Amino acid sequence: MMADENTTGEGNQPEAVLAPETTPQDITAPAAEPQQQQQRRGRGGRGGSGDRDRGGRGRRDDRRGRGGDDDGGEEFVEKLVHINRVSKTVKGGKRFGFAALVVVGDGKGRAGFGHGKAREVPEAISKATAAAKKAMVRVPLKEGRTLHHDGRGHFGAGKVTLRTAPAGTGIIAGGPMRAVFESLGVADVVTKSVGTSNPYNMIRATFAALTEQTSPKSVAQRRGKKVADLLRRGGASAEVAAADAEAIAE
Repeated sequence: MMADENTTGEGNQPEAVLAPETTPQDITAPAAEPQQQQQRRGRGGRGGSGDRDRGGRGRRDDRRGRGGDDDGGEEFVEKLVHINRVSKTVKGGKRFGFAALVVVGDGKGRAGFGHGKAREVPEAISKATAAAKKAMVRVPLKEGRTLHHDGRGHFGAGKVTLRTAPAGTGIIAGGPMRAVFESLGVADVVTKSVGTSNPYNMIRATFAALTEQTSPKSVAQRRGKKVADLLRRGGASAEVAAADAEAIAE
């Protein structure tokens, strides 16, 4: 009986405790692996939400950056015209907000204005800049420095008058209107604004006058004539009209 028990115990011990192809490391590895996976999941869970939040903000900033790159990599002149701060009284105190008015131009005959609101000033400016880039208009310039002809514009109570000027005059304009012409690339112009000092109405009235600007080249194409023929109607000779027509770029 003793011999049989010893024989049975010795025969069962190698099969139950340690298999021929297993090692102690293989036995302990499955027990340690779930703990490592839990730790990795825990770190991923804590870091995942933070990475997602940071990634979300990064994607929004990238979208703003791509908005400027979509314009062909051009360098824009950005002018901050006005910032308005408003407050709202709530249960815990006052909640402040900011509104920004920005004018953007490429300095080569294109300009636009935009309005943005946000809780912080930088975000309001970025919103207004993005809106201004989307609403840019092209204005024909004479010799790349002044307007082709005089113009008038009004919006609400604001009325503006724009006049072409000879070289060396400079920008005779004040406040918001100066920002428009500097971003547009106009070097010589004389302006007058009456009726209001509200920067929003002045900017809108100025752009209303600029959108009515036309060039002799566009008029000649619309009427099916040559630019020299239009210039000769002012009393100029054929040679002078031809030279002036060649000098007109737009």
